[in-house]
Amino acid sequence: MVRILFYSVNTVFVFLCLSIHAFAAKKSTDDLDCVIEPYMTVELSSPVQGVLEEVLVKRGDSVKKGQVVARLKSGVEQAGVNLAKARAESITEIKVNTEKYELSKRSLKRSEELFQKQLIAPNEHDEALTTVVVGELEVLLATESNHIAQLELERAIEVLKLRSIISPIDGIVVERYKSPGEFIEDQPLLKLAQVDPLNVEVIIPLYWLGTIKKGMTVQVYPEKPVKGSYQAKVVIVDSVVDSASGTFGVRLELPNNKNRIPAGLTCDVKFPGKRRK
Repeated sequence: MVRILFYSVNTVFVFLCLSIHAFAAKKSTDDLDCVIEPYMTVELSSPVQGVLEEVLVKRGDSVKKGQVVARLKSGVEQAGVNLAKARAESITEIKVNTEKYELSKRSLKRSEELFQKQLIAPNEHDEALTTVVVGELEVLLATESNHIAQLELERAIEVLKLRSIISPIDGIVVERYKSPGEFIEDQPLLKLAQVDPLNVEVIIPLYWLGTIKKGMTVQVYPEKPVKGSYQAKVVIVDSVVDSASGTFGVRLELPNNKNRIPAGLTCDVKFPGKRRK
């Protein structure tokens, strides 16, 4: 009985050791640790200096690409736009010069009739002809001036736009560094993070080299409390190996519709197929 019991204990011990070894082997073969990170983070600053007038978002808010998130004081720039607009919309000079030009053409026609009948001197006819040429040039000059005024209006509008700070991405506000009334120079105003899609960073043992290809679809298992598995695609496979640790890096792209998965979680990833030993 004693011998039989001894064998039973040994059998259980061996079975447990084999089970632990099998679990560890499965973990190292199929599942690898990973970290879920934002696709992109941006520390947003102003393209020009100025006093912050308003910040339209706060931490945790969602923002869209092209959305105005803050504004600088812009009274001078708005006045510049109003002045340029008034100049660009004014066509009085063109109308005046056009009327003078038409009058000079009628005067030239009468002058030619009188000149043919030898009722006026040649220099008077030359003066009438010169007046027509000058009148045509004055109309052209007024037209060019109006075109320049249009360009100045466009420039003034672009200068005014620089006073509005716009989000370059779809994402969420991670940090807000400044408040209304503060002077903005080259310091960041907001920190934004794009979380759809997400990046999944994986450190792969060297014996996987050659088995993971760009474009592969893999399963990602985020840590709790997020449940379930999610499909991701391999987008980067590092071609440089870290010789000190015997590893290389892989990046996955994980769709994150409606921001269901928070960035910053750890995870497991399962690659299809078998590793190359």
